[in-house]
Amino acid sequence: MEYKVRSYPLFSACGLNCGLCPRYYTDGASRCPGCGGEGFTSAHCGCGMLSCCQRKGLEYCFDCDVFPCEKYDGVDASDSFVTHKNQFLDMEKATQIGAEAYAAELNEKVRILGELLEHYNDGRRKNLFCVAVNLLELQDTQSVMIELARQTKPDDPVKEKAKVAARLFQGMADVRDISLKLRK
Repeated sequence: MEYKVRSYPLFSACGLNCGLCPRYYTDGASRCPGCGGEGFTSAHCGCGMLSCCQRKGLEYCFDCDVFPCEKYDGVDASDSFVTHKNQFLDMEKATQIGAEAYAAELNEKVRILGELLEHYNDGRRKNLFCVAVNLLELQDTQSVMIELARQTKPDDPVKEKAKVAARLFQGMADVRDISLKLRK
């Protein structure tokens, strides 16, 4: 199926935060442009949920009268490249505060993740940072970033800054009782 390019590919039709996925930050042929983003078909052979939404003229599955349908059976039991743990919670939040407000929050998380990947990634932390920023609330992520800036200096070695960042995110996740590991 040829997909229509979506106006906001960072939040998928099925409720995943594509802008917080490691494949969104990958260079080369395996880079994903986000759900229905420019070049989506070259990165994905197809997506039943996106196809269904586009056939029905919907932006998101949660806009459908039959949501959640059988396509969601077991979807939150394991993860792909991006965590599915908060998929239903994120869709509920987008419904409650509105897609535009949710996009603004997601854009801030994407900005923070970009800063982490640019200044604190020692080549081994991308998945951790993606999962942490995805699962922690924005306020918790912002708090970690403030503490990270306090505990590191711009000229510190990246390896040291990465250790501090990982420790701070793990600490916040422990306080919130959140696992920062992808589930297979």
